[in-house]
This record gives sequence, C-alpha cells and structure tokens, in this order.
Amino acid sequence: MFFDFLKGYDKMAKEKKVAVISAGVSRNDLHRFENQEELVAEAVKEALDDCPELSLEDIDTSVFSYFSDHFEGQLAMHWILNDYIGLTPRCTMRIENGGAGPGTAIRVGYSQIASGLSDVCIVPGVEKQGEVRPATANMFIAEAADTDFEVPVGGYYIAFYGAMATRHMYLYGTTEEDFATIAVKNRNNSLENPYAQWLRTYGKPIDVDDVLNSRMLAYPMKVLDCSLLSEGASCLVLASADVARKYTDEPVWITGVGTASDMMRPGDRIDNPNWSDKRFSYPEAKVPYPDYAKRPRAIYPEMSNFGAVREASRQAYRMAGIYEPYKEIDVVELHDAYDTSELQCYEDLGFCDVGHGKDLVRDGQVEIGGDIPVNPSGGLEGFGHPVGSTGIQQCATLFWQLREEIHEKFKSSKNQIDGARVALNHSHGGTGTAINVLIFER
Repeated sequence: MFFDFLKGYDKMAKEKKVAVISAGVSRNDLHRFENQEELVAEAVKEALDDCPELSLEDIDTSVFSYFSDHFEGQLAMHWILNDYIGLTPRCTMRIENGGAGPGTAIRVGYSQIASGLSDVCIVPGVEKQGEVRPATANMFIAEAADTDFEVPVGGYYIAFYGAMATRHMYLYGTTEEDFATIAVKNRNNSLENPYAQWLRTYGKPIDVDDVLNSRMLAYPMKVLDCSLLSEGASCLVLASADVARKYTDEPVWITGVGTASDMMRPGDRIDNPNWSDKRFSYPEAKVPYPDYAKRPRAIYPEMSNFGAVREASRQAYRMAGIYEPYKEIDVVELHDAYDTSELQCYEDLGFCDVGHGKDLVRDGQVEIGGDIPVNPSGGLEGFGHPVGSTGIQQCATLFWQLREEIHEKFKSSKNQIDGARVALNHSHGGTGTAINVLIFER
C-alpha cells in the first residue's frame, strides 16, 4: 500500500459536512471580455442559473481566487468583483497561493462552512492574462520564483520543470514520448469541451509527432508540452449539509482536503532533512533508485518528484478514508501546467509507485476508459490555464462528472466517466512549492 500509515484509520469526524451545490464556468479564451468583472459575472450567473432555488441574497461569503495583480494593474480586485456581482456588505476575501490558489480558496470556503461561520459561500476564480504580451505574462508568472536568487539568472518555470523532467528520465527511464502522449490525451479530450481554449483557438486533434516536432523551449520541454495562457473564470457554490438540501437533491460532498508545501528551489530538496523525517518519508524499498545515481539524503522526492503532492494527498486521503487511491478514485482533474509534471504526480498521488508513472501512460490507464482517467476536461493544456480559475474550473467539471451532467454541459457524453462516485482535484503552485488536494464524493 502506498500510504501505509493510513491503516486503521476511519474517516475523520467533521463538525459540519460541506457540499458543492452548483458550479459555473466562463469559457476560456483571450480578449473575449474587456475586464475581469464580466468574466466572473458570467461564471457566477451560470452557477445561479443551474440552481434555481438559490439567489444572491442567500450567499453570505465570497472567497475569490486570482494569481496576479499585474495583469489588470489593480490591487484588491476582489473588492471590485464582490461589488460588481452585488454581494456587498457581505464577507469577502481573496486567496493567493500561486497555481494552488484555486484549491486553497476552496479549502478556505470549506472551512467557512465547516466552522459554522457561513451557510452558503461562493468561490469564484479568475485570471485575465491577455492584457499583456505573452513575454510579459511569462515575466509576471516568473516573479513567483525567487526574485533575488532565481529570476536574475533566467529563472523561468519552463527551465525548472525541464530540469525536473530530465532528472526523472535519467532515474526512471521515462521518455519524451511518454510526456507527449499526455499532451495528446489532454488536448484531444478538450475537443469535446465547449469551455475549452484549445477547441476555440486550434480546434483540431494532435498526435505524438506533433508534440515532438513542436519548438524546443527548455529540454525536454517543447511548445506542445506546455499549458496555455488564458482568460477565464469559474465559480463553485458551497453550502452546509442542512442548507444544501434546500437547494438541490444531488449535492456533491467535499470529503477530503489536504494542503502542503516544499522548498522554493527544486535543487535544495535533494538534501532537505524534512524528507528524512519519518512523518513525511517515503518507504525506500518502493523507490527503484538506480545504482548509477549518487544517493542523496532522501531518495524521495529528490528532484524528480513532488513531495508536497504526496503529503497533501495523504492528508486528503486520510480525511476521506481512502486507502487505495488507484482503486477507489474514479476520475481525476490534475494540474498539468506541463505534461511532465502530470506524469510525476501520478506517482506522488499514489496511483502507482515512484518511477512507474510511465507505465500508466503506456498502458492507457489514464485515458477516458482507463482505470483512472485523468483530465477528461482537457486539463490546462486543452481546457486552459487562467491561473486563479484553473483548479476551480476543473472542480466544476468534477461536480458535473459526479452528477452525470457532462452530456448537458459539453453537449456530448464522450467525456462522461460512467458511474463515477469519487473524484480528486490537485492544484499545484510554483515548482510543487504549494499543493492542494481535494476529494469529492457523490
């Protein structure tokens, strides 16, 4: 068992159960609206329209997620957004945690409900990256790296992730073709998703050769190994159990929440003493660490994996009472800012042992129709990556998956995972520096 420490635990008691009762998404694109207010309003309106018994007057808290103040040149944007959608004078706040921000905002919304501070809470996410040139957008994103020690020497995320992917290839035999297969899966899945940016921008399927022949950025990362710059918004509506039943007969429950962190620079993690602590360490017998590589203090996560993903997921699994994630989870929406990190996270989420993520790809287990389908929405590479919205839009599709509403939302049943009852979302910030994992159950 991947998470051996879970043996003997029952589901953790919670004072109040928390449900998702509705969701909305504003289609990802570039330059569709003039401002963020319109994006958020569209997502919130869809969530309200899909829950006819719910009105703005019933909402007592808003928790906004967005990544950067730079794109719009506006501080405290959530004040404007809360005002625009008509929620004053109720409680509002903004959560920023990099790419993990959307999942963290849902965690905060969950806490508002579970603690009894709120009965109904909306969690909108938004990002409008098209306000600036792509090079400028990438510079803004790079400022989430260490601006004293990393950015001055060319510290862009594509280089960091390229180095981590190269290390995984060196240690475990993963190939560029394995990564490319994930890019193909995600972009082609998005062709059935009317909210997806890839569908609108390119609108055609790709194959492995397309990925391998796309422009090299930072070995082994090529253009089609990477996610999209996007504009979009999304919204979840959360409610306590006693209130949820007033609005819907089909609530989806948040049963697991986990959040974790790691050192800023991947190279520092090789000798991070915290990963040798028995509370966080990975069983060495399960890591096929090669003899030709110099052994660090802890052979996991090394520079090839994301230890914070493992820690956040085991918190969520413990809370939800999940012991064998590969067998118990029916559908996954995972943060694939790069296809390389998606494969690495298969291992860190416990879907397989370290070094064997490539086997799930080669055997087709992460495809729609496989044992553990990942990113049927298209993920960040296909659906899009409006950072503050990304994890929330993925959770919206999981909500629709568990309620078997994909055919209504996508106008196609091809991406519906039949019989899905348990879903996982993973939000990922920095180089795995901040992680949030959520478990949803029908």
